[in-house]
Amino acid sequence: MSEPYEVAYWSKKFKITPAKLKAAVKNVGHSAKKVAAYIKLQKHKAADRARISVSQPYEVSYWSKKFKVTPAKLKAAVAAVGHSSKAVGAHLAKRKAPKKAKKSASKAPRKTTKKRAKKKAA
Repeated sequence: MSEPYEVAYWSKKFKITPAKLKAAVKNVGHSAKKVAAYIKLQKHKAADRARISVSQPYEVSYWSKKFKVTPAKLKAAVAAVGHSSKAVGAHLAKRKAPKKAKKSASKAPRKTTKKRAKKKAA
């Protein structure tokens, strides 16, 4: 890493910037195999930002707050449709929509009975 031509060679080989290469070497050491594995892992993580990992408590907390559901409901949704955040969001939206419709339908008769009661009292 002390020679500019080495940095240029390995950066080109791994298809990353020199700064990312230096950070990888700093994290895992000078072994080319370890650096390659580290870079592969980092690229994999970047590709999976929209995936929900229920094995990580911080992700469960984050996605539960984002979707406004309990961790148990989030885990059940992931089990039902997979780890894609888009699929889980759509699944949870489908489950929430009928409940809202039922609540509004059950409230409608109560409002009309209050109006009728006021009219009879007048």
